[in-house]
Amino acid sequence: MAVRKLYAGAKLRELRTRLGLTQKDFAAKLGVSLPYLNQMENNNRPVSTTVVLGLAQEFGFDVTELSTGDAERLVSDMREALADPVFTDTAPPLADLRLAASNAPALARAFLDLHRSYRQTHERLASLDEALGRDGADTAPSPWEEVRDFFHYCDNYIDAVDRAAERFAAQAGADLAHHTEDRLRARGITIRHEAGTGLRHYDPGSRTLTLSPRAAPETQRFQLLHQFALLDQAQLLGATLDLARFQSDTARSIAQIGMANYFAGAVLMPYTRFAEAAAETRHDLERLSIQFGASIEQVAHRLSTLQRPGAKGVPFFFTRVDQAGTITKRHSATRLQFARFGGACPLWNVHRAFETPGQFLRQLAETPDGARYVILARDVSKSGGGWNAPMRRYAISLGCEVKHAGALVYADGLDLESAESFQPIGISCRICERTGCHQRSVPPLERKLRIDPNHRDILPYEIER
Repeated sequence: MAVRKLYAGAKLRELRTRLGLTQKDFAAKLGVSLPYLNQMENNNRPVSTTVVLGLAQEFGFDVTELSTGDAERLVSDMREALADPVFTDTAPPLADLRLAASNAPALARAFLDLHRSYRQTHERLASLDEALGRDGADTAPSPWEEVRDFFHYCDNYIDAVDRAAERFAAQAGADLAHHTEDRLRARGITIRHEAGTGLRHYDPGSRTLTLSPRAAPETQRFQLLHQFALLDQAQLLGATLDLARFQSDTARSIAQIGMANYFAGAVLMPYTRFAEAAAETRHDLERLSIQFGASIEQVAHRLSTLQRPGAKGVPFFFTRVDQAGTITKRHSATRLQFARFGGACPLWNVHRAFETPGQFLRQLAETPDGARYVILARDVSKSGGGWNAPMRRYAISLGCEVKHAGALVYADGLDLESAESFQPIGISCRICERTGCHQRSVPPLERKLRIDPNHRDILPYEIER
């Protein structure tokens, strides 16, 4: 088997800049010549073994980060953006997109921001949004999308927040809830458990925190820790948000909630202890849920965040969809990326999870790039806590590449060797390369169509190869 050459010029430049070193000093510490380093930083040469060892020994750099990160995500996002009809006749080849993602990631992100602004403006026109009647209509990325992309491009792992949560969990010991309540009371906070105020309500004036007793115990603990993060960890969260440089106060506020949620989840499932338990149980979500007093969704989401340098877990993707197929949460530490616009591939087992409440569904799937995955899906129902309260229903999906199947209890008994066992799935119909998919909703924009009025197969057109 041929050894894949590693081109990571952008990562090398980023590390050198972060260390404040010149190319000359960086080359000397890595034991290579200045011209050779320059060629590697510009992706004219692959990263050598000498450099890989030097990065690990001299700087303690997690060399696995050289082969992961933004490049695959940027390629996937650019392909989806370029599938927009406005680019139908000008879409560049995949090789060019990979070069842009590797050599000019900042330019690639600027292109994605530009396309997002175009799309939002186009949607306002199509729907006759009343905002067009106002001067200076905002075409910046929506705050929600900006925050989602922030977590997406930092691998859904926030090191400073994660480690602070782990320290707090160690201090709390076995009685986490009481320890948290004591810390809040020490700050002058009154804690009540009363219905009728939503899951959680904090009144800054009276310094009163009210939690709903109707919520599940794990939800109450999570909401308690969320409020603790906002009050006791405000300085840490603020410093992290400052580094993100969000474009609006709204985006920053949404991210603050996301950071508090992250802290709460990391306290309930401290990184080191949770990672060890995940490996020991072979990622059995139900056993982990019982052991850590967390919901199935919280456990699945936490598994997707185990990306601490030097102590990474199995790289999972995690997503949540609603009953309309819209992706409401998404993250991938794998090569699999998700559609930024529209729903997920209809062949994905996550859509069938609504039909089998309370059961795990397993799927072996293969994406158009040849990558194979073990995928787990399950519905998640969230009661409103009363007879007339609305029931919220979602489905979650967790998966990893098949090479990690041995670490996954859900892969037991599956035929991992047979190609017929793997169902072909894609990302979005507009950029999917498959020509014979019976669930295709729209034609692929990168292929020409052949229309024959005298012949009809599954699709009303044929896709030229």
